[in-house]
Amino acid sequence: MSNDEKMEVDMVAETENFAVWRSPNDDGFFYHVELGSITLHLASDEWEEFLELMSDANDKS
Repeated sequence: MSNDEKMEVDMVAETENFAVWRSPNDDGFFYHVELGSITLHLASDEWEEFLELMSDANDKS
């Protein structure tokens, strides 16, 4: 990436302590899940699987 190019960032959701944002790639997007000092970087297909996992976990809580 040259100095003239800016990385496109789309904030998906954020709270006081957490954030999810995405940036484009050749196959769609990379999703970035910020959890304090840890950030998960997920490709689009991994993101879909992660959402299913979180939905299942929510159903059991």
